[in-house]
Amino acid sequence: MIQLKAWADRLGDRIEMWRGKKVAVIFPTYNEKDSIRAATLEYLAGEFADEVIVVNNNAAPGTSEELRGTGAREIFESWQGYGHALLRGIDECDADLIVLSEPDGTFSAHDLIKLLSYSDDVPVVFGSRTSREFIWAGANMGRFLRWGNWAVAKMTELLFNTTILTDMGCTYRLFHQEALQLIRPHLTIGGSHFGPQLLMEVVAHHIPFVEIPVNYRTRVGESSVTGDLWKAFALGMRMIGLVLGYRFGLHHRSRTLWGQAFSVERRLAALSRSIANDSGALQGVEHEQLTPGAGPVNKT
Repeated sequence: MIQLKAWADRLGDRIEMWRGKKVAVIFPTYNEKDSIRAATLEYLAGEFADEVIVVNNNAAPGTSEELRGTGAREIFESWQGYGHALLRGIDECDADLIVLSEPDGTFSAHDLIKLLSYSDDVPVVFGSRTSREFIWAGANMGRFLRWGNWAVAKMTELLFNTTILTDMGCTYRLFHQEALQLIRPHLTIGGSHFGPQLLMEVVAHHIPFVEIPVNYRTRVGESSVTGDLWKAFALGMRMIGLVLGYRFGLHHRSRTLWGQAFSVERRLAALSRSIANDSGALQGVEHEQLTPGAGPVNKT
């Protein structure tokens, strides 16, 4: 109990861990009872996560009990699905930098600093699990999953002339809050192919991004999707259909592009500064006029 209290006191002192920006990590959970506590503590024991938000998506019994005393914030989403869970977490999060991850032990909190470092330059950072040197022995990244994700990512890169892409389905991603708010009205998929839609909306909104390799470790337990070859194949086909749908206008909607939104934001900020300066000058004039005994100053 003493250790838990010390841990809670430490968490209470944490604010804005990365260059004055608050960093939150979001975990969707369904069948990760045996790994979620260790995954949560791994991020909170580091130097860069202010908060871990766990979205309980009809999770296995005992999941909530595993989270007690960790300092994580648990919220609930009754609509079943990977996308529904992550969207609930996004909607409940007020952090400046939002990191999506998995509580199954596959991703490492050690890589968080890499995502944060690149976030200084671009508003979106995607992780990639397909770099051979970062795939751990025993990780669920066989040839089919690895080359399938790589092929769909390369198809996307070719069709949309994006920067380098090598992994279509990696959950480990970082977003500036402004980038997520821009694309949030267009995120409609609640199932397992939510991740590719998230990527496609970043592309469709012309939001600058970069992809970096991340460690991919052995999963604790079995995935309900990629653990089954046929389910993984079906997911891959849906990913391909989604990308082609975006390319041929099936998902055409009115969008405010990142450059346009940024320009508007800059103009509003400039207007706000101008109003503040004018207000300050006016107050100074009024103060001078109303100061008792104020009069001309004789210079000698």
